[in-house]
Amino acid sequence: MRKILVIGIGAGDPDHLTLQAVKAVKTADVFFILDKGQEKADLVELRHEILTRHAGDRPYRVVAARDPERDRRAPTPGYAPAVDDWRRRRADVCEGLIRDELGDGECGAFLVWGDPALYDSTLTILDDILARGAVSFGYDVVPGVSSVSALAARHRTGLNQVGRPVRITTGRRLAEEGFPEGAEDVVVMLDAHEGYLGLRDEDLDIHWGAYVGTPDEILIAGRLAEVADRIAAARAEARARKGWIMDTYLLRRRR
Repeated sequence: MRKILVIGIGAGDPDHLTLQAVKAVKTADVFFILDKGQEKADLVELRHEILTRHAGDRPYRVVAARDPERDRRAPTPGYAPAVDDWRRRRADVCEGLIRDELGDGECGAFLVWGDPALYDSTLTILDDILARGAVSFGYDVVPGVSSVSALAARHRTGLNQVGRPVRITTGRRLAEEGFPEGAEDVVVMLDAHEGYLGLRDEDLDIHWGAYVGTPDEILIAGRLAEVADRIAAARAEARARKGWIMDTYLLRRRR
């Protein structure tokens, strides 16, 4: 039977790979890479660097395919259908890769940014492919260092306070709903809407990071009312320079 490994590769630093992930990389025959285009070519280059550093001196293949475009501007009523459509088209691509590029008895791998269990679609897509019944394979998951844990480490802070919960949400929900009622610590991911800008009247601290773990890393922390505009300016400059941005932040209610 074909086997697939879903390997979390961390937030951007090749040293984020766990020993388990390094061992997994050394066992795969084929590495599947979904190319997001020239604008995000450095994400592909990082994966090649990881293979050069960790795959060892053995034969392996790298097979790339273009990642389908997703409508990221869909309004909230159409957001779920837009994501479903994108996942279906992505499943079509991944199914073709497994069917055509992975032989019986071979092991293929997807190198997943961050941790496969946190705001990543790979596991859902593999289950969808199996449910179709046209391709058969087994798969295992190797956890990775998420951008959330990397952010906390770089800011030398915890995600939660003693005996208190932490909530993880998206920028879209933050922009629509505001700071969650009753929450004290909120991690925000996927914030293309810069939802923190609408919270400057709240008494909050922010720990913000972009490209965490990479040479382009940017870290800003402080009282939200005082640093929100600085973050927005740094974010705009970085996005204009690189063509894309991946950022995460922790909002904490001040006491």
